[in-house]
Amino acid sequence: MKFTDGFWMLRDGVAAEYGREAYDIEPVGRTLVATVPTRVIERRGDTLNRPTLTVTLHSPLPGVIGVRIEHHQGGSRGASFDLVGAEEGHGDVVVGAEAASLTSGRIRATITKGAPWSLVFDDLDTGRELTRSGDKSLGHLAVRADAAIDRGPVPDAASYIHEQLSIGVGELIYGLGERFGPLVKNGQTVDIWNADGGTSSEQSYKNVPFHLSSRGYGVLVDHPGHVSYEVGSESVERVQFSVAGESLDYYVFAGGTPAGVLERYTALTGRPARLPAWSYGLWLSTSFTTDYDEATVTRFIEGMAERDIPLGTFHFDCFWMREFNWCDFAWDPRVFPDPDGLLARLHERGLRVCVWINPYIGQRSPLFAEGRDRGYFVTRPDGSVWQWDLWQAGMALVDFTNPEATAWYQGHLRRLLAQGVDCFKTDFGERIPLEVDYFDGSDPERMHNLYTQRYNEAVFSVLEEVRGEGDAVVFARSATAGGQRMPVHWGGDNTSTFASMAESLRGGLSLSLSGFGFWSHDIGGFEGMPDPAVFKRWVAFGLLSSHSRLHGSTSYRVPWLFDEAEGRDEADPQSAVSVTRLFTRLKLSLLPYLHAAGLEAHRVGLPVMRPMALAFPGDPAAAYLDRQYLLGPDVLVAPVLSESGEVELYLPAGEWTSLLTGETAMGGWRRESHAFDSIPVYARPGAVIPFSVHADGADRDLLDGLVLRVAPGGADGETQLVVPGAGDREARFRVVRSGSTVHVTSDGTAEFALAPIVGEAVPAVDGVAELTLP
Repeated sequence: MKFTDGFWMLRDGVAAEYGREAYDIEPVGRTLVATVPTRVIERRGDTLNRPTLTVTLHSPLPGVIGVRIEHHQGGSRGASFDLVGAEEGHGDVVVGAEAASLTSGRIRATITKGAPWSLVFDDLDTGRELTRSGDKSLGHLAVRADAAIDRGPVPDAASYIHEQLSIGVGELIYGLGERFGPLVKNGQTVDIWNADGGTSSEQSYKNVPFHLSSRGYGVLVDHPGHVSYEVGSESVERVQFSVAGESLDYYVFAGGTPAGVLERYTALTGRPARLPAWSYGLWLSTSFTTDYDEATVTRFIEGMAERDIPLGTFHFDCFWMREFNWCDFAWDPRVFPDPDGLLARLHERGLRVCVWINPYIGQRSPLFAEGRDRGYFVTRPDGSVWQWDLWQAGMALVDFTNPEATAWYQGHLRRLLAQGVDCFKTDFGERIPLEVDYFDGSDPERMHNLYTQRYNEAVFSVLEEVRGEGDAVVFARSATAGGQRMPVHWGGDNTSTFASMAESLRGGLSLSLSGFGFWSHDIGGFEGMPDPAVFKRWVAFGLLSSHSRLHGSTSYRVPWLFDEAEGRDEADPQSAVSVTRLFTRLKLSLLPYLHAAGLEAHRVGLPVMRPMALAFPGDPAAAYLDRQYLLGPDVLVAPVLSESGEVELYLPAGEWTSLLTGETAMGGWRRESHAFDSIPVYARPGAVIPFSVHADGADRDLLDGLVLRVAPGGADGETQLVVPGAGDREARFRVVRSGSTVHVTSDGTAEFALAPIVGEAVPAVDGVAELTLP
């Protein structure tokens, strides 16, 4: 949101009062409280008739400093994010004659007394300044109704608070949730406001007011409603964030590297839950508006099995319930007369079952009257149920601020879980109105983005209760800060084009830089029927993502339909069936490696799909890359975004090895051409990647049939490798390199073999194996 007209002037209808000096700074326990008048106080009379800002510094965790800016303190600040890791008693305060500081872990915040206003954040490990709030950074702005500004989704706000933090020369800003435009946010205006806008727009389903800097720090604005960002746009030297009202809270995270920052950020807002290994297998959907019944479902499942394409989860989209009844949580008896038997038969095939739900109750649903009469829905200010006809006729919103309404909703989920459903696709949650009242009195503006959090929490907690911690999975579309605690999230409604494939990837990488550990997308695109080239290229990309789902809108996504469209023999290596089989089995063979990466996301907040800027922060060539990524710590993937197979990619320094061919390539820019059964997928120099010889399913002990595949190019020395198995079981390995010889010793937990990236394996004898690479 832009308040100024160039460097000197304000826009018409805007009156700004800026914090001009730290008049005094008082220690209060482990906090610092600064009085910041909006003019320099030269005489006693200057203290009269003048707004003053109160700035409080505090620390909820080592390495994190919180800043609270307040104009008038008499009002309620309203709901904030659930900072589940916050603790008491952090931060050391020092007050001197000229400045006061708060130090926490490796970060120090210093307020200089007097004018001009100066709040500087320093990294104590490096001695570098991270960022600063300087003159005209703290602003209280009064805005007339006819002001020449775009207030965005909160059009009637009359006052705002903004903060501006400096951007250094060459500094790049990432994050702000799932955003489908350029990965680097410099120069962009970004509104943090969940919307159902598809992947081809500036809107986003997952808005997170957290930005990550290439200089090794991050900033979270603790405001779950509308936050407006000007990232080096209104003021090209600063990141500005503004909120409506009289106060603004934000946190600055030190970390040294982007990965270190995410570790601190997720320590405060929550780490992703531990996911089960079965969730990494291939998911197949009925698609959205297609016709289907048990015979259709069975035909698809048997078709995948006949073609030797391992399937892990089958998903029933909206029409498992009767039309107009969404949601009533009841199987449509016209097409599924025996749901208990259906679920049992799917389980007998070794499949997990997912069903679609949303937080809306259509007027024709038998549950509508019940929810209305019990006061379980969000209401209008006059007490009537809020309803509209967009999506479902007369639909209402479940009020998840009402504990009884939440328990009521969860009761229907428990019934489905008892019936045999394994997990839920938690769709929607973005179109949340402002002209409503909540049971607990929550501010509707702050609840707009937070609604999806309460919705997904309600569902995920039931799954953990019934299925157990570590076996709960949702497939969620909308989220905000802290939503990473309830994985998995998918990228929303894309189109069936190469351009949409690329924008989907950008959205996923941006989400990864916002603290989310797991991400998926609709393989082939949601809207439209992809041509065979788009589908096959997307299959390779989708099966080299953290989670993989075949899903569409008006058309099915089983691969043989694309071969029929091309008139191609399914046995052809370039057929959709062959390509899907190849990459499904590649992913399943990588399952020990992927599950280990997922557990790392759970432990320290490092995402499974890692943008190059996150994985290689010291490499300037990686800073802008948004068409490739690391899958886990050691596998580089560059999706092919063209029918021709031409792809341009960058390999950082060293000798990289193709996982598909075993050929090596030295670091630098490369242009490659790939058939449909190929993709640039490279092992990092010196990587030891745990593979499995079993590629027929994900629901198994990952230590069974373990092969450690070793890439050339590593430095001499010793490393440790941990590979997860079933439950809490894990195997540990000591890896010693000397020249081209690799010596591995296990802890005896699991049998294993040692092999090059492509080639014959050497079985271990008594827990020891040695390999000499060519």
